[in-house]
Amino acid sequence: MVETDKKRDVIIEGAIKRFIHYGINKTTMNEIAEDLSVSKPSLYYYFPDKNSLVLGVIDKIFTDYFEIVEKDKVSDISLEDRLGIFTEVKHRFFQKYYMLHLSGGSPDSSLNSDELKSHFLKMKKKNEDFHAEVFKRAIEKGEIAPTDVNKIAELYLESLAGITSLCIMHGNKELFPSKKEMKAMLEKQLSLSKIFIKGLQ
Repeated sequence: MVETDKKRDVIIEGAIKRFIHYGINKTTMNEIAEDLSVSKPSLYYYFPDKNSLVLGVIDKIFTDYFEIVEKDKVSDISLEDRLGIFTEVKHRFFQKYYMLHLSGGSPDSSLNSDELKSHFLKMKKKNEDFHAEVFKRAIEKGEIAPTDVNKIAELYLESLAGITSLCIMHGNKELFPSKKEMKAMLEKQLSLSKIFIKGLQ
């Protein structure tokens, strides 16, 4: 079972590399098999189709993200510092997986399947619940006034996502944003966190 999981992880890592370099839509299962020197039957044993492989990739990205932020959830630091850490983690993931967002544009994209959309929504809800718990702890510590933590978490995360979307819209959609653009995006998100916290105090 461990060997099976290891092979599955190797395939996912290989898929991530190719997806990042060429985009999801332009990548075929055959190319991934060739990259990894595995037979097509072996690849299809773990992932029956491209959609299931994309789902595995998304799972891997979210698992890695939550593993990192969970470590800082209970540390005894201020809400501002905590949100700053989370924002920087999200920023690193955005930089690393930026090219994946370019694959969702066409109607026949693997990213447009109902199964994948449902999975994205579950992960979005998990992230909102995670942040709601962070805001709840901040209330208990007296850092912010009592409020509806679920609504606040949703608003906060959507505000950060809005800044990210603007960065994508204003940049060249076929090229990676410049270091200056990426730095500006992070600075805006960190500023937003500070303003957001002040509004909750």
